[in-house]
Amino acid sequence: MKGLVVLSGPSGSGKSTAVKALEDLGFFCVDNMPVSLLPKFMELLTESVEIERAAVVVDVRERGFLKYFTPVYAALKDAGYKIELMYLEAGDDALVRRFSETRRKHPLAGEESPLEGILKERELLKGVKAQADMVLDTTAYNVHQLRDAVRQHYSGQSSAGKMTVNLLSFGYRYGIPSDADLVIDIRFLPNPYFINTLKWLDGTADEVKKYVLQCAEAKEFLEKLTDFITYLLPLYGKEGKAYLTLAIGCTGGRHRSVVIVDALAGALGKAGVVMRVRHRDVNKT
Repeated sequence: MKGLVVLSGPSGSGKSTAVKALEDLGFFCVDNMPVSLLPKFMELLTESVEIERAAVVVDVRERGFLKYFTPVYAALKDAGYKIELMYLEAGDDALVRRFSETRRKHPLAGEESPLEGILKERELLKGVKAQADMVLDTTAYNVHQLRDAVRQHYSGQSSAGKMTVNLLSFGYRYGIPSDADLVIDIRFLPNPYFINTLKWLDGTADEVKKYVLQCAEAKEFLEKLTDFITYLLPLYGKEGKAYLTLAIGCTGGRHRSVVIVDALAGALGKAGVVMRVRHRDVNKT
């Protein structure tokens, strides 16, 4: 069946970069398509002999977007079309910085500051985000990392046919990742930050790994968490879920969460799970 990826999200979240990555994968791509044309576009895509996969970007640049997107997208889903909404998100500070760097004017800001336009747009897009099949937080991504994430997600999904597990370490100090499906708090484990010889290292260092993993609670936790995830994956798969983002957090995101994510990745890898690993806050101090 022909497939369509719909990209949406706030201005500055990386939609242009994402659609270019899909184009590199062989998708037929259209940026800023009017929502009212989506049904006809889907019909033409279904009838096309040459095009197998397509992607479109729809957002507030189009006047009728907010009014028509929800009913049009729901109707296409109900009609049985293979269609997926990827919603790109980013934190307010990141969006403000991106507008500052590009010197672009936010489409909803008018004479106000970019931040005011960002907050207004975020509120207007709540209903769109609620319909998303995938939410991708691009706050910590540069252009190359975002392109790679999109490529890996769609090339891996089409070639391997397996669910992809995104393992993400983070620090509660910097906020919970908005794209997480499951969030695990491991602040109950001993903190290497309070050990002078370990404080300025991070969770990739052997000394930190040894300190965290020698704890009996850490060993038992890893065993139970591995069992839990491997139990869940087939159940999510039955529901057609193509990816699962598991975020594991400690206080600063530099020590315990990094160690546990890497150890979990090793255990899941032995079970044949397809995954990607990212340490969001490991370089923050």
